[in-house]
Amino acid sequence: MSPVGSSGKKHSESGTARVLGSGASGILELFTFHPVDTVAKRLMSNTERIFGGSQTMSQSLGKLNQVVFREASAKPTLSKYFSLFPGLGYAAGYKVAQRIYKFGGQPVVRDYLERHHGQSFTRAFGDRNGKAIMHASAGSLIGIGEVMLLPLDVLKIKRQTNPEAFKGRGLFRIVADEGMALYRGAGWTVVRNAPGSFALFGGSAFVKEYMFGLKDYNTASFMQNFFASIGGAVASLTVSAPMDVIKTRIQARSFDNPESGMSIIRKMVQQEGFSSFFKGLTPKLLVVGPKLVFGFTLAQWFIPTFDAMLKGSSASSDVT
Repeated sequence: MSPVGSSGKKHSESGTARVLGSGASGILELFTFHPVDTVAKRLMSNTERIFGGSQTMSQSLGKLNQVVFREASAKPTLSKYFSLFPGLGYAAGYKVAQRIYKFGGQPVVRDYLERHHGQSFTRAFGDRNGKAIMHASAGSLIGIGEVMLLPLDVLKIKRQTNPEAFKGRGLFRIVADEGMALYRGAGWTVVRNAPGSFALFGGSAFVKEYMFGLKDYNTASFMQNFFASIGGAVASLTVSAPMDVIKTRIQARSFDNPESGMSIIRKMVQQEGFSSFFKGLTPKLLVVGPKLVFGFTLAQWFIPTFDAMLKGSSASSDVT
């Protein structure tokens, strides 16, 4: 996949392989990390002491069970597990669509840039730098277009941070009522995604090019993809942190009480200082980072794997 892909002279995966690989990575990422995210949010929202005081260990564990699993605390293990997927519809819709669009779409843009502008990148940056920057540029362009998925992201964030906004209203009612308000923060999303996606795909390409010396990124092993994803994820989260803080604050507000990005920036500078633009970066690297590394690694590995499987199946059909 792209940064997995290399030059136009090298092998390029089929569109089907890109959709299957990126979609599979999104589904696995969702089912792996959504329960962890739910547990974290339930523990953070709990205001009572769980351990310590005069409670015995048995009582503390019982309270922990109630806080984490809530109504399912007395149910069988499988029921407890499924209780950790509240709001899964919004999360699934956004996560799978985003991963297919981002990880499956970036190679398409990369191929276009290579066919029509490959020589320009080489002349401007040299052979090796040009290839890495072309991957990064394709990522940046695909990141800008990700604004199309903004309504799903807005609904997911509000579901997590402002559930009162959903009281008495279903999905279609909210869409009908809010309309274009669901695209609130679109400009800031573009400003955040452009450098963030540039750093994600560019960082991964840089690691493969300069640390592993790969000429064809499709030949990367699973572990090489893993370390390349770490490089891309850390670069992406760090670069996009200020815009992400602004975007999240815009989207977390009630539908009927919006606030502009510039107003939020002024308040942050005046009341919290410039360090506020990097609030949450450390926990984000520790919590969001592994999710991004997980999904990106799987996508980079799945896409060429599915492509080989599909081509092998096609070859078998031709023989028979």
